[in-house]
Amino acid sequence: MTNSFAHFSQAKLFLVIGSNMTEAHPVAATFVKQAVKKGARLIVVDPRKTGIAEHATIHLPLRVGTDVALLNALMHVLIQEGLYDREYVERRTEGFEDLERKVREYPPERAAGICGIDAQTIREVARLLASVKPAMLIYTLGITEHTCGVNNVLSCANLQMLLGNVGFQCGGVNPLRGQNNVQGACDMGALPNVYPGYQRVDVPEIRKKFESFWGTSLPSRPGLTIPEMLDGLVDGTVRGFYVFGENLANTEPHIRHVERCLQAAEFLVCQDIFPTETTRFAHVVFPAAAWSETDGTFTNSERRVSRVRAASRPPGSAMPNWWIFKELARRFGHRWDSDSARDIWDREIRLLAPQLAGITYARLEHDGLQWPVPREDHPGTPYLHKDGLFVRGLGRFHAVDWTPPAESPDEEYPFVLSTGRRLYHYHTRTQTGRCGGLDELLPEETADISPADAQSLGIQDGDRVRVRSRRGEVVVRARVTSQVPRGLVWMAFHFRNGNANWLTNPVFDPVTKTAEYKACAVRIDKVSEDGGGVEAA
Repeated sequence: MTNSFAHFSQAKLFLVIGSNMTEAHPVAATFVKQAVKKGARLIVVDPRKTGIAEHATIHLPLRVGTDVALLNALMHVLIQEGLYDREYVERRTEGFEDLERKVREYPPERAAGICGIDAQTIREVARLLASVKPAMLIYTLGITEHTCGVNNVLSCANLQMLLGNVGFQCGGVNPLRGQNNVQGACDMGALPNVYPGYQRVDVPEIRKKFESFWGTSLPSRPGLTIPEMLDGLVDGTVRGFYVFGENLANTEPHIRHVERCLQAAEFLVCQDIFPTETTRFAHVVFPAAAWSETDGTFTNSERRVSRVRAASRPPGSAMPNWWIFKELARRFGHRWDSDSARDIWDREIRLLAPQLAGITYARLEHDGLQWPVPREDHPGTPYLHKDGLFVRGLGRFHAVDWTPPAESPDEEYPFVLSTGRRLYHYHTRTQTGRCGGLDELLPEETADISPADAQSLGIQDGDRVRVRSRRGEVVVRARVTSQVPRGLVWMAFHFRNGNANWLTNPVFDPVTKTAEYKACAVRIDKVSEDGGGVEAA
């Protein structure tokens, strides 16, 4: 996030796009709802009428996968009607001419045919966005989990720069991270193309710095992404596979393919706190301590680094993750001096990552600090690019085109399946599935469909239905709800049986290799009560 959760309560206008906040990020959603109660206006862009849309001033139920077309049309109106922040654009940005030419191709009338939002509403929303300054833009996985995910994010940034909203309190571009400590994992270099602190692996000077500190040689090119690694297990280019805190056999698209890849691994190691669907394929499982059983840090969506303190001892032979890695390295002949989470932070992390240089472990004793913190006397950074002064110098516009999802409905598969999360369970239920109370609140997966589609298919709420894609099928109960528009089926991936990822399409954004979880073609049919509870076909 460029901004802070503290700014939510002060904001006067929110644009929430592709974010089912009330279920996926309920605490953040509470801040938005409180601001709305105090008079803030809220625009929600989502195919479904989610919980946060219930509080919206305007809800735009666009068609799945048409975000770029809508955002380009909004910018078309802002430029055509002279509503954008001309001074900010001229002084703080570059690439405006290319953006202007591109969005000229997206008048509201054309965009309406793509995204399903009428032209007049698009104009009204553009004028509302221009009437309040600054406005906050919030997005989540509904923006990124597409084959055009990078272009979706660039379009969000384009809109906020065009409005002059980046670099101010209550403004900015604010992605809510998908899982706990995703931000911290990325900060630490858990990405194939960067070291800790987002320092690129293909820059020789940076690589030499890390080689010198770590006392080893390092590759000169970025590593593999998850889909590349999985496919490598099949073709033999990847022989050993180390899975750390990830349940790939439930979370990756097209589960059957993922299982074939994991089965092909010559040597597979898993490190986790519980057995999972993925550990079934492991040759070795390292039992790790849970978050409440070890010291360390988390970093949340607003870049706040906070202490985590052990509340109990790890059970059995479970050990902190850093200890497991250190012991493994020792057996490879490396001696790592750090002997605690504090040591690792003070003697390595803050020395290598410039934006964390001023964060000592002792300074995290209270409410944490928001990076960048370049010096020990620095108070932290509540919002980035202050006054429109970007780290790179000028904010850069990127002219991007709308592209449709990789798979569209047809006669055989007439519905669009979109996926996400539900309130009562977390991820693949590795943890929440062990809580009886949560299982009582949500004991199984459903296929959410509109009343109109249910009527045309002869389906009642609670009926068993078969949802089928080109990759597999699941049998679940139907949930008939007005939240879902006609032509859409919505499911989650929390349960092994009924997991939407038996159906999802293994196609990826070309840059990030993020899967298109939000759009694939399916059919749905009513089945009898004894129609078989298969996992997948």
